[in-house]
Amino acid sequence: MLSRNIDRMNEKVGRFISWAALVMVLVQFFVVILRYVFAFGFIPLQESIWYLHGILFMIGAGYTLLHNGHVRVDIFYSVATPKRKAQIDLLGVIFFLIPICLMTLYMSWGYVINSWKVLEGSMETTGLPMIFLLKSVIWLFVFFLGTQGISLAIRSFFIIKDQEALLEKPPV
Repeated sequence: MLSRNIDRMNEKVGRFISWAALVMVLVQFFVVILRYVFAFGFIPLQESIWYLHGILFMIGAGYTLLHNGHVRVDIFYSVATPKRKAQIDLLGVIFFLIPICLMTLYMSWGYVINSWKVLEGSMETTGLPMIFLLKSVIWLFVFFLGTQGISLAIRSFFIIKDQEALLEKPPV
């Protein structure tokens, strides 16, 4: 089933990308030691923290949605029945998540393409020459979050139609 495959993909991607958090902390620790113990600043390391931070949150968005970790207004949702939650999720995906993903893709298209055309790099002389790759992560964000939204919509549809038995439990 499509929903299961999307869930598995985002689970694997999320678990892999979560290591970026550890790498980011270690790099930040190293940058602090270099700066305050040895009075040495290293711009590529400092910029790599920004890259890791962006990659972690943008690529991890689908994983977060898979595990129901996104922020929502829980006034009505927390006390709703599973069927009502499925209705809210389905409408949220159709009217908010998918349109925002499509708008993000549309609005970022020229931004990312132009960055690739000039192979945009850091504004710092010794910085990382890969801004064009970092900007491309916007498209990965749209892909992983959008596909996870489709999976959520499929699962919600089956719950609304009282056919939850057809759904395999999402990976943990």
